[in-house]
Amino acid sequence: MKNEQKLSRALRLFEKAYERQSSGDLDTAVDLYKASIAEAPTAEAHTYLGWTYSFQGRYDEAILECKRAITVDPQFGNPYNDIGSYLIQMGQHDQAIPWLQMAKKAERYEPRHFPYLNLFRIYMKKGELDAAQREIEQAKFIQQRQEMADGTCEDDDEELLSVH
Repeated sequence: MKNEQKLSRALRLFEKAYERQSSGDLDTAVDLYKASIAEAPTAEAHTYLGWTYSFQGRYDEAILECKRAITVDPQFGNPYNDIGSYLIQMGQHDQAIPWLQMAKKAERYEPRHFPYLNLFRIYMKKGELDAAQREIEQAKFIQQRQEMADGTCEDDDEELLSVH
């Protein structure tokens, strides 16, 4: 029962952290994510703590938190994509590619089309147009399949390209 209580408290702290992050109170969000992790470490809390660090321009710390998330749950795909995204922000495109490829293979990951979009951006920047075309087509396919499953199918390429 004690583990369930710790996990329940960790979840409440995580939810409060996300609320603070969403409202722009990043320092409080960091403290709450850390408290959630102290209570019961989850891949999600580490990943979102990293995401908050990225909003503060603290990419090295963001990457470290994502690596911790992967240690907690290697099947959670979000931290792989986030590491790739942060490396892109840091101008380290070639280093981002393997992380994005791992995100594509993760069992537990939503929204699944993000690593394809990030790879599309890298390949466009590198002038590798065939590779970029493959990634964007796969991203469209995945997004449309998900929208059909959700009942929200639309064909809006501009919305597809507006990801982190």
